[in-house]
Amino acid sequence: MKNTIKMILGIGILMSIFQSAIADDITIKISKRYLNLPVSQKQARGNMKFEISGKTERTFKIRLSGDEPEYWVFCDVSALKGKTIKISYDGVSSGLQKIYQNDEIAGQDILYQEKNRPQFHFTTKRGWINDPNGLIFYEGEYHLFYQHNPYEREWENMSWGHAVSKDMIHWQELPTALSPDELGTMFSGSTVIDYQNTAGFNKGNTPAMVAAYTANAADKQTQCIAYSLDKGRTWTKYSGNPVIDSKAKWNSNDTRDPRIFWYKPGNHWVMVLNERDGHSIYNSKNLKEWTFESHTTGFWECPDLFELPVDCNKGKTKWVMYGASNTYMLGSFDGKKFVPESGKHYYVTGSIYAAQTFTNIPESDGRRIQLGWSRISHEGMPFNGMMLMPTELTLKTTKDGIRLFSEPVKETEQLFSSLNKWENLSAADANEKLKSYHDNDRLRIKTSIKLSHATSAGLSLNGQRLLDYDMNFNLVNGVFYSPQDMTSMEISADIYIDRTSIEVFIDGGAYSYSMERKTDPKNREGLHFWGTNIEVKGLEVYSVKSIWK
Repeated sequence: MKNTIKMILGIGILMSIFQSAIADDITIKISKRYLNLPVSQKQARGNMKFEISGKTERTFKIRLSGDEPEYWVFCDVSALKGKTIKISYDGVSSGLQKIYQNDEIAGQDILYQEKNRPQFHFTTKRGWINDPNGLIFYEGEYHLFYQHNPYEREWENMSWGHAVSKDMIHWQELPTALSPDELGTMFSGSTVIDYQNTAGFNKGNTPAMVAAYTANAADKQTQCIAYSLDKGRTWTKYSGNPVIDSKAKWNSNDTRDPRIFWYKPGNHWVMVLNERDGHSIYNSKNLKEWTFESHTTGFWECPDLFELPVDCNKGKTKWVMYGASNTYMLGSFDGKKFVPESGKHYYVTGSIYAAQTFTNIPESDGRRIQLGWSRISHEGMPFNGMMLMPTELTLKTTKDGIRLFSEPVKETEQLFSSLNKWENLSAADANEKLKSYHDNDRLRIKTSIKLSHATSAGLSLNGQRLLDYDMNFNLVNGVFYSPQDMTSMEISADIYIDRTSIEVFIDGGAYSYSMERKTDPKNREGLHFWGTNIEVKGLEVYSVKSIWK
């Protein structure tokens, strides 16, 4: 009898597990702005589908939580108000009953106040972000599109997230701009304003914002375009997509990340496209039909190509070509072919990847502004990845030739207030003065040090070396760096410390790097200068405002 009961109970448990794993569905009439969905990283991914009147509205992968959620993600369904949607899921479906709608996202009360939320770097409310896409300035707004998984803190469901800003510092996150379709998921790309209506998308006096992006399918990657007539808020994908399908030409699935811009001397569009082993140049008159022109080997992913004056002299310029790793070549460009003259060089290393520069910056401004993805995780948070501070790129003549420099844009200065400033200190005196700042969750420190007896010296935070200058081997935090004055014993650093990240700009932006901020509960040393008999020639400490309300 006992065995019979055990068998019956066992069958019941198995049936319960079996039933929970079968695709199930719920129906919701949308009356609120958001649908909140429970997520657990412990759960296997399943496929979720939204249907309206029998037609698929969206599909995506999600780790729907059947038990206690680790965190919540959301769908902005404000455009679907009044409509009834059927939500089906082919994974463990018990989590369907936890989905609810509200005019606030789950966790709204602590949004941007979470323990590991960066305080002066852009992060998305929920989900994963990586490459910045489509950076553009238009009618008073800076647009940041970015690779985004809205439904999980790991990479998947690649879409274009979207945020706008008046100053590149304070961002307003908007609904997802581009979502996966029958051609694939939305990989990286760029945007332009088609003032001359070359593509025919303009409406009256409203020029179209046109996005070029990669559609990533299982068997190949193709290049597509979409357009917006409302400042990037809503998008229409071109019915003739894809506009470039070059798999056969390169015998490679790696053909992605279109970077487009208007080449005024030739009166045509240029696309720089990463293909197989480098960057290809394509030309077009209308953004729809593209002709291959040339190829430069030696780069991988996320191309950029732009012209900069040398030493602020507009009569002397060089073209800069780089890829996702931020190594670059300098050369000339005639609208069809880039001819390298020097390189490959680097100006920034560390957590940065896939940086892109803004297009459509007014000529009266004239800056070349870059934004990069920082490959930093945020432990215990419902989001992952972040953007670094925006920086201005310039070309300057150095002892080694013409080189790129990078420094935070002037708009960042609004965040910082000087707390204290000292000159000509010993390391011991400097360490004593820094004691009161050990526990700050965000800080800016400007310093210059002079080596004497030491062959290496620097500044650390709880044992993590923010600045580690090895004068003997010409290394800064393990990367070769040779100062302009070859016999100089001095080095300067502008250090930006956020809750999870650190950015450092050496000698006025000649070299910069970023890294994850490490926490070691056993090390309470705080901010500490080290090195034998070094002199801290300058030291300034700044408070940092949060960019979040």
